Amino acid sequence: MPQTFPPDLLHQPPADRLAWFRQKVIRHPHLDTAFQALQDAIRAPAGATLILVIGATGIGKTTLRLRLERQLITEAQAQMATDPAHMPVVSVEAIAPEQGTFNWRDYYLRALQAMDEPLLEEKRASPHAPRHPRQRATTATVRQALEQCLQQRRPTAFLIDEAQHLKKVGSGRRLLDQMDTLKSLAQTTGTLHGLFGTYDPLTLTNLSAQLGRRSRVIHVPRYRLDQADEHRAFRNVLYTFQQALPLPEPPDLVGQLEHCYAQSAGCVGVLKDWLNRALALALDATVPTLTPAVLAQASLALPTRLQLAREIQAGEAAFATTHQQQAELHALLGIPPADAMAPPAPRSRRAGRRQQTRDTTSDAAEEPVC
Repeated sequence: MPQTFPPDLLHQPPADRLAWFRQKVIRHPHLDTAFQALQDAIRAPAGATLILVIGATGIGKTTLRLRLERQLITEAQAQMATDPAHMPVVSVEAIAPEQGTFNWRDYYLRALQAMDEPLLEEKRASPHAPRHPRQRATTATVRQALEQCLQQRRPTAFLIDEAQHLKKVGSGRRLLDQMDTLKSLAQTTGTLHGLFGTYDPLTLTNLSAQLGRRSRVIHVPRYRLDQADEHRAFRNVLYTFQQALPLPEPPDLVGQLEHCYAQSAGCVGVLKDWLNRALALALDATVPTLTPAVLAQASLALPTRLQLAREIQAGEAAFATTHQQQAELHALLGIPPADAMAPPAPRSRRAGRRQQTRDTTSDAAEEPVC
């Protein structure tokens, strides 16, 4: 297979070549599966108001979100032509708090800004103090403005990136309040909310049964080398990237599959970031390909990769259903254990005792045997 970048790109400045590869996005099975599940959840939420898209850092969640935004905008072209107020999708990032507690007022203001809300500066000021415009509006006032804006814009989905920052609270009780706040906002405005984050937000849906019932979780997994189909898919990803690198000689990434896997933990986003750094180093050094030295220099530190692997293992364990959990559920619901529901085994006869069955008879007497 020939290299897949434009041939004249090799004659462009290094900055242009690097920019071309950085924006290169490839489709792969895990991403396609998650995208289809996300589309299905939006089209048929079945009572859910919150959709959580969960996965390791660098798994491709941002790519998934941007792809969904483009899809929703494309589908809404006709409606936007007749209804200029309609906004098919809104995206906002949950900013990590500086003081250790998530700032809802700042979040609401950022959401209003994302929807190009007019007179936003007036909403920042308190409506009860017109003579003091610098006085800040209350959190409740800003939320009311956001509710009105969502009802006017009627987005198909409201997407929240870096959703794990919602867990920045002081106590477990406050943690439940965080999710209840988001759920009530979604229900009040009739707007489906999609949360994109690491494995941390997964625990948020288990804080209450009501919250869990109103939530749907979509897992974006890593690729595993011990699964034949996933091994093949990861190999195809490597091959696609190696042919897309705008260098005179494509590197043999496929021949270093296990090394590339160890560098990325099977996460395509982590892999792409590594190759971005390596390409920048190669272009700066004017070498024709990604040499082992360049790849090593671009690698994440081993402790960082080790921590990534630990977080992935812990996150994947949260999705696993254990026998103990099943047994606890059955016990709480009063369902007898499987062995107690089995029919009793037939009792064995004592040796020498006839089985109690009816003998066959005949109208004619048998002839004696001489």
